[in-house]
Amino acid sequence: MLRGLLAVGLAALVAPAAAGAAPRFPLGVAAGDVGPDGAILWAALSRPGTVWAEVSRDRRFRGMPSARVRLRTTRLGGIVASGRVAALAPGRRYWYRVRLGRATSGVGSFRTAPPPRAAATVRFAVSGDADGAIDPSTRRPAYNRFEVYGRMAAEGNDFNVNLGDTIYSDSEVSGLPPALTVAAKAAKYRQNLSYPALRRLRAATGLYSHWDDHEFVNDFTVPEHGAALYRAGRTAFAAYAPVAWTPRDGLFRRFRWGRTLELFFLDERSFRSAKATSACGGDLAPTAPQPVRDAFASLAPSLATPVAQGCLDAIADPSRTMLGRAQYERFTRAVAASTATWKVVVNEVPIQQFYALPYDRWEGYAAERERLLRFLQANVRNVVFLTTDAHANFVNEVRLRTLGADGPQGTGIWEVVTGPVATASYSREIDEALGRPGAGAAVTGLFLKPAPPRGVGMACAAPDVFSYAEVRATPATLSVTPKDAAGRLVREATGSPCGPFTLRAR
Repeated sequence: MLRGLLAVGLAALVAPAAAGAAPRFPLGVAAGDVGPDGAILWAALSRPGTVWAEVSRDRRFRGMPSARVRLRTTRLGGIVASGRVAALAPGRRYWYRVRLGRATSGVGSFRTAPPPRAAATVRFAVSGDADGAIDPSTRRPAYNRFEVYGRMAAEGNDFNVNLGDTIYSDSEVSGLPPALTVAAKAAKYRQNLSYPALRRLRAATGLYSHWDDHEFVNDFTVPEHGAALYRAGRTAFAAYAPVAWTPRDGLFRRFRWGRTLELFFLDERSFRSAKATSACGGDLAPTAPQPVRDAFASLAPSLATPVAQGCLDAIADPSRTMLGRAQYERFTRAVAASTATWKVVVNEVPIQQFYALPYDRWEGYAAERERLLRFLQANVRNVVFLTTDAHANFVNEVRLRTLGADGPQGTGIWEVVTGPVATASYSREIDEALGRPGAGAAVTGLFLKPAPPRGVGMACAAPDVFSYAEVRATPATLSVTPKDAAGRLVREATGSPCGPFTLRAR
């Protein structure tokens, strides 16, 4: 019965797309992993056949195409086609379409990256965490219709970033079974792509797609959840996103946008060690100083109990890794050698400190976190972290230490956490975890906003809004503006604006 209801709900969402001008391409088109000379093109098909992509400098495809490439097709919960188009000119706008026999897809567009020495202004948006589940009890979208993606598409950016939890294999929506197989995960991608706003985002300009944990399951690591689940998640993700995965690098990639910007996408799932959760018995804030724990014991009585030394030792164990040795070395070499003004690290999980449940974040891999931050502080200028995962807007300096006798110790490096697109907010999750309505707002006001030593002193803490971050990078400045699903500036519960935040190149 449940599967029947879900099938009806999904069919209802897909129907408008299938009834359009291109019924043989029901999930739209996409271009990803854009470089200075090309991109990966993608489409889903309603029937098998030979598929060609045409690329043109003219949006009406008058004259000879700039490129024509045959796409490779795969059956994975449906038929998908993808392939890389190359030998294009840098810094140019291109339009593309896909042909299957006499049928032609809708038109998509992307801009190639400018040459490495070009002093370009670059604009892009980033968000993530999108659960497109249909609530079995209402047969409606459980959260929203991906309005954030629609606003990102409307910004007219050079490219956009869909960062992490691009599906929810283990949705929090009651009554839905987890998607653990390739086929079940493919169905989740097709469900998300049934929303017009996501199709618009993918067709509007180049899209860099990246995973986090829910493409697999919550807080995923290979040692804890197994290689089979990793293969299922990786296979489905790579089939439905225009992205390049390799066994050596996983999803670690980097993309240069002129003299202004270089993006570094860190793969924080493929190579990481198991979390320290079991060693800590699930303690809510094991790295917080005991006076801070005591101050919040009225909200969570377990915080009054001191943390076991074995837990702290596990979190600080230098043998545990987030990136894996090889990726860590490739990333640090590349970021130190980059001649771009701004080095933007596209980061799956937050690296700033906010103490609550740190196990899946960089805080839960304390030795590697400190090692990386000290390396960046000593060797690289103008580094910025852009992150999702937390279901909130959190902007702060990434400190080596924030609380305790040896804090605060800053690095001069900033992180902007944004999102979500469509899932439970950080505030709502705290309310539900503690069983106290308003607990999330209390934690924000009493801990996230106050400066050390009372709190972590976030420049922005807006933990209850669907959102994205709009970024503008020039050779002199990088500005980040958190925006809500209507394109308005995000504001904290007090009404204070979250940004814009502007950094000046050093």
